[in-house]
Amino acid sequence: MSVGDVVSLLRNAVFQVLLLSAPMLVTALIVGLIIAILQATTSIQEQTLTFVPKLTAILLILAFLGGWMFTRLGEYTIALFKMIPAMAQ
Repeated sequence: MSVGDVVSLLRNAVFQVLLLSAPMLVTALIVGLIIAILQATTSIQEQTLTFVPKLTAILLILAFLGGWMFTRLGEYTIALFKMIPAMAQ
């Protein structure tokens, strides 16, 4: 196994982490921004107000995209296990 192979494995791992976490992070960002705009326009300065909507939105995204996320992670894990014999040579 060469240095290029290790770099490729690490690059693919980082890509998978970014791909699988992006829907939840973007959702939390958008919901937080909407709540912050609403708080600024109504002068409500309650810090805990954003927690429940963000949590609800993230749980909904997990409910809708959870199957795809686990399938993608399973495929990546299977591909890694299939590489083990080539690494031992």
